[in-house]
Amino acid sequence: MTERLTFNTRGRSNGAPPPSSALATAGDPIEVAAPDEPKRRDWAFELLLVFTGLVFLRPQDTFPPLQYLHLAELCAIGALAALIGGRLGRNLPVTRLTPELIGVVALGGVILITAPFSIWFGGAIGTFKEIYSKIILIYLLMVNVLTTPRRIERINWLLVLASGYLAFRAVLDYVRGNHLVENGRVEGAVGGIFKNPNDLALNMVAMLPLAIFIALRPGPPLRRATAAGCALLMLGAIVASHSRAGTLGLATMLGVLGILLIRRHPGLVIGGVVVVALAAPMLPSSYWHRIASITDSSLDETGSREARRQLFHESLQAFLENPITGVGAGEFKNWNPDGRQQPWRESHDVLLQVAAELGILGLALFVFLIVRAFMCVRESRRLLRRAAPKSRRARPDASGRTLTPEIRLAPAEYEFLEAHTAAMFAAVAGWFVCALFASVAYNWTFYYLLALAAAPRDLLLARRDGARATSRSRRAAASGRLEVARA
Repeated sequence: MTERLTFNTRGRSNGAPPPSSALATAGDPIEVAAPDEPKRRDWAFELLLVFTGLVFLRPQDTFPPLQYLHLAELCAIGALAALIGGRLGRNLPVTRLTPELIGVVALGGVILITAPFSIWFGGAIGTFKEIYSKIILIYLLMVNVLTTPRRIERINWLLVLASGYLAFRAVLDYVRGNHLVENGRVEGAVGGIFKNPNDLALNMVAMLPLAIFIALRPGPPLRRATAAGCALLMLGAIVASHSRAGTLGLATMLGVLGILLIRRHPGLVIGGVVVVALAAPMLPSSYWHRIASITDSSLDETGSREARRQLFHESLQAFLENPITGVGAGEFKNWNPDGRQQPWRESHDVLLQVAAELGILGLALFVFLIVRAFMCVRESRRLLRRAAPKSRRARPDASGRTLTPEIRLAPAEYEFLEAHTAAMFAAVAGWFVCALFASVAYNWTFYYLLALAAAPRDLLLARRDGARATSRSRRAAASGRLEVARA
């Protein structure tokens, strides 16, 4: 029996690129839709949204008969069929290739390669079949359908609404005294990646920056108010979980947000600090009591602090004894040598989890994916500096020469992508800190963040390469006309 450490538990506009252009980094085309192009329903993207809602909201936990319908699996299969059929119908390869997709697939390959050497072959294969194979398929889907700012914005909004609803359920349960464990910690109202209090907090930390930036960006007042409400509920859920890892991740995430916002919105950052300082004394004493146990072990009444220390050493021991193959994906909990003090529990450190279960190659690939998430954000922000809305397309540099932006974006696209990349930087940073205290290597959250971090980079590269291709075509046409005139 497995125990997680809750300890209980889309004509072209002027300057726009062609609808399809080569993507330099991937060597495969990505469709870039012009703003005035007639809209076509993309069933692959629509079904991705449905799948995401099902994964996060888990309606089968509320209405058990739904579990027999396998709605998420049906949506995934339908989306992939629509994607493959659409790409083959346009004479495109089955999928684009990006470094991140290759890394995700390679990590799945490691799971399969090391399975014969695991302590339980069936369990390792089950982890791939039941969990990671779906992650590969959905990540492949996201790589191919998140091709416009509008689509990225829609999935962001869905994630915020779904997380806000789950946060509302958590806060309501906390107030009512339902679903409480370990001296008043609330667990998720649904299962999966939200059930454990620490995992609940991790997901709230990861989605909170998206809600904050939707609330801050210009838009319909109702949408901004809804996003702000979701953000407050997420904060409430983090507090109600009494998660020490969640608190550390929240502090990291808010620190990154502050650094990213301070130059453009200093008043907002200062006001946020004041609000936090005023609100802190009103938080439950039980929350502060548990947070204090980070540094004072005598305040840890559940023994989870000491158990985590023991699990750290046991995870390291499992890795040192099996450095090449690990003990098998999802099998650390079943690794039970003589003298193990915390049997049947997971590693509760994402890096040690992967190291212990997949060995050095699995760890290298997983670290590669984490680093790529940050690099994608950095690359996207670098590319955004080459882009500007119409009002900024011609601007003098220090020598007085006029510079024309290399990448053309509508003003709304530019502002959205700038905000989105900032949010993703904070989200990945917050997730990483939380994940240092959680076994979440095979959970959906990180792979959604990775796809959302990489999508702006791929979109901007496609716009840049499309503009370059158009420029080369115009120069060739002009050269041809000149030759004809000379003749």
